[in-house]
Formats: sequence, structure tokens, C-alpha cells
Amino acid sequence: MFGCQQVLIKADKNAKVSTGENPRGAFRLQAVLEFVCGESAKLSNCGTYYVRQLYFKTGKIPSKFDLHKLLKTNSHFQAMYSHVAQQCLTTVAESFKSYLGLVKTVSLGSVDQRPRLPGYRKSGLVSITFPRADVKLKNGLLRFPLGSKIKIWFGLDAFYLPMPSNLKFSDIREIRILPRNQCFYAEFVYKMPDTQKPIVNKENVLGIDPGINNWLTCVSNVGTSFIIDGKHLKSLNQNYNRRISTLKENKPQGFWSKQLAHITEKRNRQVRDGLNKAACKVIRHCLEKQIGTVVFGWNKGQRQEINLGSKTNQKFVQIPTAKLKDRIAQLCNYCGIKFVETEESYTSKSSFLDGDLLPTIGGKPEGWQPSGKRVNRGLYRSANGYKLNADCNGAANIIRKVAMKLGIVLSGISRVSLSAPLKLRLWSLQESLSL
Repeated sequence: MFGCQQVLIKADKNAKVSTGENPRGAFRLQAVLEFVCGESAKLSNCGTYYVRQLYFKTGKIPSKFDLHKLLKTNSHFQAMYSHVAQQCLTTVAESFKSYLGLVKTVSLGSVDQRPRLPGYRKSGLVSITFPRADVKLKNGLLRFPLGSKIKIWFGLDAFYLPMPSNLKFSDIREIRILPRNQCFYAEFVYKMPDTQKPIVNKENVLGIDPGINNWLTCVSNVGTSFIIDGKHLKSLNQNYNRRISTLKENKPQGFWSKQLAHITEKRNRQVRDGLNKAACKVIRHCLEKQIGTVVFGWNKGQRQEINLGSKTNQKFVQIPTAKLKDRIAQLCNYCGIKFVETEESYTSKSSFLDGDLLPTIGGKPEGWQPSGKRVNRGLYRSANGYKLNADCNGAANIIRKVAMKLGIVLSGISRVSLSAPLKLRLWSLQESLSL
């Protein structure tokens, strides 16, 4: 299994690169990265043009090796190191190959939306990938080679970046330079060490119900429950939208500036930090309680088809719950925990304590009525008058959706765990009880 680590490249005015063979002085590191990533974008468009024209005329696409051979004399190809340019064209070939695969699945009925043919990049920069074999480590610095044309044009044959202290150079498989919002990141892909899988019990299960204010509501059949608070994340998005709206006021459509890029990048970093913290909290709880199965409630297409009003839609769509789900699934796979995704229709309306029928989307029986009632946004009352946390009731019903299929015993889910979950805040060590 491979891991990934991103490091911000501090390509400020003082960061320069130079070599002893460079007679023209030092170059700004940011200028070098912008030039190389710009050449990658132009080469990508050249490869896309050739593949599109061939597909229109013959209905076929060339292999990545054909693209490498055809464009090796291209000036944009020669401006980059050969293996880096080949990686760029390989990405183009794989995108068209994926397109053809999706077209076949549409004909089989597996995919509803017809995919679009890959198009051109109108502007911007494209990431570049350096295989480990082409990067050299010397005196704590990583040397990244450049193309032959750059050496002729500018007298520059490489640029240098510091080696992360928490990684071994021998473990690195490739290094990517990612341009994003006028910043550059170095993404190190490395092989994760083979460790012994933790001891977990597949019969112990954790149900997860995603939301907005309560980002993740988790209930297990070992008598535990907790809520990962999402109000701070929602507040970050609200502040971001307000500042963006103010800066774009009375500006032409498509207006963008360095200040907007800085605000956007800061917000994206905070969101990624919250996402990773939330996923780690879930996995850490599973390992502590030896929970071997995670059931995540998710309705496909809910982000695109949701209609909760313009304000609520904005809050819901901007929270990266889908990325969080994928991150939890990735960590579950690494830790030997089974990850199950199930649709969550009628889990909020049905009463878990009363064992109500859980219909599927479009399969609700005529005259179906739940035994309990949702009194307000956070409170659910069962038929016997027991007051439960509404989201915990939904998380328990998500487990019940797949209990019969997975052979899960639900007797460990108590009324206490459904009424008094522990609330966890992402950016604070403080924990509080929530009714």
C-alpha cells in the first residue's frame, strides 16, 4: 500500500535555483516551476488534440507509447525531462481510455450520465510527475532534472527542493509538483511499511450518519456513540463565501486575484485538515473498541439532486462529506476494517427502538407510517415516549439496513447510547455531552 504526503513549496522572492554551469545567474524557483508546469499544460493540449482528431476520424485512440513516439520532437516535450513528459502524455492517454470504458458502461446501463470526451485546458498550469529514479538526493536536497531545451535556452539543468525529514528517500516512488491557487506543493508518494493488522472483531459494527451541524453521527453495537461537530467547518465556509462575495462585488464575471487565491487556498487547507482529523477520530475509536465493520449511510447523487433551499444547499454541497467517506474507507482498508456503504432512505423517520420497517428509495409500502416522530431537528420521540438524539436514531437504523445481510447483532445498541452521545470538536480538545 502506498501513502502520500504534501509539502508546501515556499517559492517566494528569496527562493532561487542556480547551478555552477549557469552563466546567466540565478532564477526564481517560482518562475521555474511556473514555466515547467505551463509546458506540461501545453504538451497535454498537444496530446489531447492528436487523440481527439484520431478518434473523430477512426473511432480509435492511440496507446501511450504511440503518443510518446509521436510527440518526442515537440518543443514542449523537450522542455521537460523525458520521463516527466512521458508521464504527462500517459495521463492524456489514460483519460481517453477511461472515457471509452465509461461509454461501454453506459450502454450496459451501469452508468446513468453519458461522459464527455476529454477536452483542452484553456489556461492554467498542470502538475508534473518525477519518478524516483530520476531524482537524486545530495546534501539533504532533492535534485529535479529539467529538459534539454531549458538547458540550451536558460543554462539551467535542474532545480532543488529540501527532503522531508520524516521520510526515507528509498521509500519514495514518485514526486509530483502540484500547482494550486498560485501555490506549489510537492506530493511525495511512498510505500507504507508492512505492519501487523490490529485485532478487530467483524461482529462489532459502527454505523455512521453524515450531516451538516453534526458532520458524522456514529453509533456502535458495543454501547458507544459520539458526534463529530461540523459547526466550525460550516462557519469556515460561511466566512469564506462572505469574503469572496465582497471581493467580487461589482467585478466582471470570472474575476480572480491573488487575494482571492490566497483566501481560497487557506480555506481549502483548513477543510483538508478537518477532513483528516474526522477520519482519524473514527478509525481510532474503531481500533480502541475493536470494531471490525463500518457502515456508512450514503445516497448516490445526493449532492447533485439535493433541494433544501439555496442557503442549505450551499452549506451541504461545500462540505466535503464524499471525500471524508473515501478517506474513512481508505483507512479502514489499511487497518483491516470492513467498510460497507448503504443507502439511508427513511432512516431518520423510522424508529429504531420500535423496529419500524425501513423502506428503500421508491419502495415505500402504501400507507406506511413510522411509529415515532421527529419532534425537532435534534430530538426524536419513540412510540413509548422515549426521547432520543435524532441523528443517533438514524445512525442505528443505518446499521439495521444491513444487519440481516452481514449477520450483525443489534442488542448492544442501548437507549442510553442513542440519547446521550459524546460530542467531539475537530479543532479543540474539549469534549462535551450532548442531548
